[in-house]
Amino acid sequence: MTNDANNQTDFGRRQFILRAASGAALGVAAQTAIELALPARLEAQTNLSPDAALKELLEGNQRFDANQLTSIAHDLVILKENTVEKQEPFAAVLACADSRVPVELVFDQTIGHLFVTRVAGNLVTPEIIASLEYSVAVLGIKVILVIGHTNCGAVKAAMKSDNVPGQISSLYQHLRPAVAQSGGSLAKAIEANAQIQADLLRTSSTVIRDALKAGTLIVKSGVYDLGTGKVSLS
Repeated sequence: MTNDANNQTDFGRRQFILRAASGAALGVAAQTAIELALPARLEAQTNLSPDAALKELLEGNQRFDANQLTSIAHDLVILKENTVEKQEPFAAVLACADSRVPVELVFDQTIGHLFVTRVAGNLVTPEIIASLEYSVAVLGIKVILVIGHTNCGAVKAAMKSDNVPGQISSLYQHLRPAVAQSGGSLAKAIEANAQIQADLLRTSSTVIRDALKAGTLIVKSGVYDLGTGKVSLS
């Protein structure tokens, strides 16, 4: 490697460290609207408080909605190098498996920032609970966000109780409580389902329940609008 190439690599690494340090010093609470257009902090963010972690997610969604993504400006080579041996995400997201819900893009986050679990209907199952417990107990995430999305096919099918092939109908039993609360409205069923699944996480897991009591974690629910790109908490 030439001296010029070495210098450029060293400069890039110094810039990465400087950006990470300055981002941590500023803190989420001090961010302004202007900063939405700047690259987000590149280091793992487990030092955030639960409320600050949630704010970080929502501000990322604001950038996504405004077509001002910053995560794509990050040096992916450096990010990969720094996440080979460990991961330190600041938030976990339980989302639907729907291809129209690209979680990292929706929240303008990049490699190593989000711990994502996905299943049709954003349902809480023993496997999902186990995965999220790992994110809380081992990785130290500060917020779990359960997000449904508009026009969810799983919820729509459960409302109709359509005959479907294979094991697809096994989803219905998990979605029936939300359907029962919907009054026939798909939008209400989707929102209710996200709330119900979030509550199941709060009550079905001793790991999550203990973290909630300790004030080191919050669990929230919301809905992602496919048309606008916005996530609304519920």
